[in-house]
Amino acid sequence: MPQLDLKYSASLNLDVTELFSVVEKTLIQLDGSAGHCKCRAYPSDQYQHTHILCQVSILNKPHRDESFMQECLLQLEKVIAQFIPKGCHYAVELKFSSEYYSTHLN
Repeated sequence: MPQLDLKYSASLNLDVTELFSVVEKTLIQLDGSAGHCKCRAYPSDQYQHTHILCQVSILNKPHRDESFMQECLLQLEKVIAQFIPKGCHYAVELKFSSEYYSTHLN
């Protein structure tokens, strides 16, 4: 199950709900086994220079090789960029969850 942590300057007017939906759809299109993407937004009212950090974590699986990760990052950058205001700095990080990461549903 992928996870998106969105950290951003609170002064930005972002459609966070739509961004979450688009990221989840993109991940599922790239890898049908990805499943739902858990998403959280962390607006901060204390910052220096307006910016956005999108961190996407996925489980390390054999089919998620270097080529997959590069294509996934490229596609995530494309869809996320649509939500970024002009002149705003942003970063997208795609990484594997720790080998000691475990997720459950009660």
